Amino acid sequence: MCCGRFHQGEAPETAQQLLRARYSAYVLLLEDYLLETWHPSSRPPDFCLAETYSTRWLGLDVRSQAVAGNRTSIEFIARYRIGTGPAQQQNEISRFVREDGHWLYLDGEIPLPAPTYVNPRKR
Repeated sequence: MCCGRFHQGEAPETAQQLLRARYSAYVLLLEDYLLETWHPSSRPPDFCLAETYSTRWLGLDVRSQAVAGNRTSIEFIARYRIGTGPAQQQNEISRFVREDGHWLYLDGEIPLPAPTYVNPRKR
């Protein structure tokens, strides 16, 4: 796996490499790696992937990236299936910060859907 070197201690050079390594850590249930790469200001006090054992991750698509010095925002879509249920997707804009030479996941938000315009003349 391409991200195994990061899981074994090599520091990702870019926020996108960290995003991909974190995604594969979810696939492999590597809780320690996820916590280690989470910024201390937003890291949860405890974190357990046990409830996600039935989640099957289907893929990751990076949609866009905005880099500003030591900060990067990346929009992605992760596809997954829980048990035998239908495929689902998670769309998120994740924010990363580089501190002391290491990229860390800061937080994420769900992007708002694009507004739809209704022409009042066509009602």
